[in-house]
Amino acid sequence: MAEDARAFYERVTAGFDAEKQAAVARMTSWGTFPFEVDGLRVAPLQPAEFPEAPRTGEGGRPCGACEKAEPGTDVSEVWRDERWRLIAFEPSGAPLVMMLQPLAHHDLTDLPDDLAAEMGRLMVHIGRAVEALPGIARCHVYRIGDGGAHLHIFFFARPEGFGQLRGSFLVVWDDLLPPSPPDEVTADAAAVAAALAASYGGTVL
Repeated sequence: MAEDARAFYERVTAGFDAEKQAAVARMTSWGTFPFEVDGLRVAPLQPAEFPEAPRTGEGGRPCGACEKAEPGTDVSEVWRDERWRLIAFEPSGAPLVMMLQPLAHHDLTDLPDDLAAEMGRLMVHIGRAVEALPGIARCHVYRIGDGGAHLHIFFFARPEGFGQLRGSFLVVWDDLLPPSPPDEVTADAAAVAAALAASYGGTVL
């Protein structure tokens, strides 16, 4: 059984300093760590607060994803079929960032089995299409879900040759690096949408 919030907080802060700050530790030795260590401090860990704030799409908060489920309502959408849609984000530090969502309002843990099977296939097909882009070494796939209750799966393209951008810090580098050229992002997103339509089905938008 998992620890309750109080036990977790007491255990993890037992070795912290008086201000409940952890030492900058293991991850600073990773070659992918995006910051200089000198002078870097970890933010204090705050005690747990209950109840957690509702995400968008729950607790009476409107769901932006549901509002964009109708065809033609989201200009960032590049592909869709009768149950899923794929959007391309505005240019950021990674060469390409995309997001897959079901049209119906589901989160990961209440996704019906038929949609779950489709999600698995779609993730593979999208990953293949992203990794087929020139200059792309890997497609990172993330589901976090702390901001919205409508399931959303992220796909980050990691550029080839940049070992420092490997691993979980790619999402941090995405915020730190200058945005990729918009025309290249648009072309890559279109290529992924076309490849997905060819290999899986659906419509390129």
